[in-house]
Amino acid sequence: MEEESYGARHLSVLSGLEAVRKRPGMYIGTTDSRGLMHCLWEIIDNAVDEALGGFGASIRIELEPDGSVAVSDSGRGIPVDIEPKTGLTGVEVVLTKLHAGGKFGGSSYAASGGLHGVGASVVNALSARLDVEVTRGSKVHKMSFRRGVPGRFDDSSGPPSPEHPFEEFREPTGLDIVRKAKRGVTGTRVQYWADPEIFLSKAEFDYQHLVERARQTAFLVPGLELRIEDRRGVARDETGEVIAERVEVFRFDGGITEFVDHLSIDPPITDTWRLQNTGQFSETVPVLDSSGHLVSKEVEREVGVDIALRWGTGYDTKVKSFVNVVSTPQGGTHLAGFEQASLKAMRKAVEANARKLKLGKDKLEKDDVLAGLTAVVTVQLAEPQFEGQTKEVLGTAAVKQIVAKTVEKQLGAILSSTKRAEKQQAAVLMEKVVAEVKSRISARTHKENQRRKTALEASSLPAKLYDCRDNGVEDTELFIVEGDSAMGTAKAARNSDHQALFPIRGKILNVQKATLSDMLANVECAALIQVIGAGSGRSFDIDTARYGRVVIMTDADVDGAHIRTLLLTLFFRYMKPMVEQGRVFAAVPPLHRVEVVTKRGTPNDIVYTYTEAELHALLKKLEKSKKTYKEPIQRYKGLGEMDADQLAETTMDPSMRTLRRVTMADAEAAETTFELLMGASVGPRKEFIVSGAAALDAERIDS
Repeated sequence: MEEESYGARHLSVLSGLEAVRKRPGMYIGTTDSRGLMHCLWEIIDNAVDEALGGFGASIRIELEPDGSVAVSDSGRGIPVDIEPKTGLTGVEVVLTKLHAGGKFGGSSYAASGGLHGVGASVVNALSARLDVEVTRGSKVHKMSFRRGVPGRFDDSSGPPSPEHPFEEFREPTGLDIVRKAKRGVTGTRVQYWADPEIFLSKAEFDYQHLVERARQTAFLVPGLELRIEDRRGVARDETGEVIAERVEVFRFDGGITEFVDHLSIDPPITDTWRLQNTGQFSETVPVLDSSGHLVSKEVEREVGVDIALRWGTGYDTKVKSFVNVVSTPQGGTHLAGFEQASLKAMRKAVEANARKLKLGKDKLEKDDVLAGLTAVVTVQLAEPQFEGQTKEVLGTAAVKQIVAKTVEKQLGAILSSTKRAEKQQAAVLMEKVVAEVKSRISARTHKENQRRKTALEASSLPAKLYDCRDNGVEDTELFIVEGDSAMGTAKAARNSDHQALFPIRGKILNVQKATLSDMLANVECAALIQVIGAGSGRSFDIDTARYGRVVIMTDADVDGAHIRTLLLTLFFRYMKPMVEQGRVFAAVPPLHRVEVVTKRGTPNDIVYTYTEAELHALLKKLEKSKKTYKEPIQRYKGLGEMDADQLAETTMDPSMRTLRRVTMADAEAAETTFELLMGASVGPRKEFIVSGAAALDAERIDS
């Protein structure tokens, strides 16, 4: 029987770092670039923990051309003495033993980012080579590892490399003293080469992600300096030359108040408020007794709460949460307590002013309060409970109540303050929140009452809309057309069964600079939102959009490109789900029409080109094949210069046209780009234009 042949001898028991190499995904999530970055941050977090403890104020990260990375800190240095239970040096214990380190007992680190004790050892296990140098006691100690195994590399033939000959240690310890150090100087330097047997060949360190997170860490640890040096030579300057080294240095003494100001892009309606407090709770944890056995013990924990928040004129919410400097993108108990208490404090304040605000019986919801909020929520505590090694969700239940109590009391005090500045800001904030409530209710009512394309609705739509006959959504298209002259041609070129036309006159309002009320007061913007029929902003409901696609059809010139950018800004700011779902397109009208002469008795061939380079390539091809074409070549300066059949053939007929789908892979990067190009701040935009001017090919400018 098959069952009888299956016994204990068939079971595999993975010990030590073998388990990490066998199942790396359990420890770092993936083996692509994200997993590579996760390993790097395990090492950096250890250095940050030293700074959090008050030891050392600088961290240096070096990306080397050979694919390795080095992290140096000015902390106390990993212990180099012998750990009595294992007989190994502290360095070897930290780098080869899972769940080993100084973050379990509670005395070495009051609050730390790395706490499971697997970070450094996991990185070691997944590295083809790892070198560690520890400066302590006026000496520099060194140890090397190959795939987690301690030993010595023979580097006599050149710079350190994982390809050099390696000799595994036979003696109990192999910590070498390589040189002397200045008295009082301490620190740790870890350099490692990721193992190509584990990580995908395309995996690489993401410089931009590293810069963003280093900046974030500098905000969270005031006074800590993080220096990044990229020597890989993968970047290029404006002239196309390879940059041998990129250097970024971050240090912020203002902490998370500066962080909130950095994250905020909309004009503020409140100052950046700071909420701080400490709280205590008890929990039962297993600890080691004097004989080395685990016993349960009730310990008292202290939680430090530090929150910075401000409201702006926009409606987007940007809340980042952290536990001991580690980002928790999926939130957890600290974020739940913050949101719960923010809603409770705001409800209490609004109810106290209900008559003045004319709210009625409608109740505030969480989204009403969070609209336009930018906040950084941080908590510090020893041994927080995370859901998984990647630490994306905080699970310590007691933190929720401590954060909630802090926010409810201190935010409530600000909202009910009698101080002139705070009172004025609180009044404006409550008016904004109540407006959000009314907007939500209005949108819900509109959705419930909406009946698409009834006679009543058709009469309420803008008169200049040329709607299509199809009542469905999937196959319908709305063409936003620039100018009345192009509109006349487009009417004759469209398929009226499923293609609707909406003309706009010139350049619409730049909504990136304008307020919500200014946008709604603008005739073109309000009419376009009405035509699409799904609302705007936070109340936008893509399920009620009247068209499956929106196609922006502008002239192929500088003004047309500007109008297209203004329209895309409107969609990005107030109808973002349309962009996120890939339902916004840009038409690609041709620049030239070339009539190629054929043999007598057959119609001439018509060829359209879309750039000057494409036209020149076509003319060279015709000359080479000894074909002629009619002079002059037709150059379209605008859509209105096309005949209806030409516009249909090149731009509107689904079987022949070319459309560019507008996509948004990274919402945060898109937000930054729109703010740079279309925002109220002129300085960064001028700097961007000036710095990029050298790279612009003057021949590309259409004369």
